[in-house]
Amino acid sequence: MTSQDFAAARTISEIPVIDVSSAMDGTDLAKVARDIHSAATGSGFFYIKNHGIDPTLMTQAFQVTKDFFDSPHDIKETIAVNTDQRGWMKTGMSRLAGSKTHDLKEVFFWGAETAPDDPDLCKPLVAVNQWPSDAFPRLQKEITPYYEAVCQVGRTLMSALALSLGQPEDFFNVAYAKPLARGQLVYYPPSSEADEAEERFGVAPHTDFGVLTLLLQDQSGGLQVCAKSGDWVEAPPLEGTIVCNIGDLLARWSNDRFASTLHRVINRTQNARYSIPVFFDPASDTMVDPRDLGVAADACKYDPVKAGSHIAARNSKSFAQFRASK
Repeated sequence: MTSQDFAAARTISEIPVIDVSSAMDGTDLAKVARDIHSAATGSGFFYIKNHGIDPTLMTQAFQVTKDFFDSPHDIKETIAVNTDQRGWMKTGMSRLAGSKTHDLKEVFFWGAETAPDDPDLCKPLVAVNQWPSDAFPRLQKEITPYYEAVCQVGRTLMSALALSLGQPEDFFNVAYAKPLARGQLVYYPPSSEADEAEERFGVAPHTDFGVLTLLLQDQSGGLQVCAKSGDWVEAPPLEGTIVCNIGDLLARWSNDRFASTLHRVINRTQNARYSIPVFFDPASDTMVDPRDLGVAADACKYDPVKAGSHIAARNSKSFAQFRASK
């Protein structure tokens, strides 16, 4: 990276806003599929509006996120992140491939509720959550309703994505019968001149590892997407919307028909920035194979991979807890 990586992004967004109401109510999934296909083959990013998630759940999710990160360090330390990628990760533990230094962000990781005797616990990324139940009982109670609502939206979007790839709308249903669906609460402190001199980002330029990301961002701004031209464009906050993007696994599954696009965060405000991404990925042992999406064997760019193993391998190269455990 060079100092140009911190150059200001263009202020006019090139990211489409898609009204998904006709998908959510079942009246015209095909129209939404066409709109998503255009975005997925273009920037790989799109906003969705009229998704049906109660705004009070969004407000509640942001408030409990802020309160959690404002809680004493010793409370957060009781659920320090583990190699199952569950719990609280302090600043300095995230360093993405190709970055010069660590990210500024702090993160709380969780996923679908999994019982200690669940037979799938032997599979990559299937894990028991770490909640600060005694010290901060609000977190699980107040974040779960939003998480469940966004997962319902994710299921509908996967139906639209299936149609957009020429498949039946239920194509992904088996893979998503027990999805990984991992969530993060993310805190970004303001970026200083010293951070920029060290090429230290809120989160460095990267592509997401999985299939589909649904991101709730606050009103601070700072999310930027790399356009095909190589220019950085803003993905500014739009009230009531969720930002969606295609991840590496869906780009691979589609044989690169869909774009998994570099993006980054630079918080140049004087305030904290918060975001809540949900990585809506299929069951851990789902085989991701372009042939299943109609790609001829001799045209496949990628060998089949299991979803959980692929994502876990990427995690192990990006976060300090994995290096410490070796």
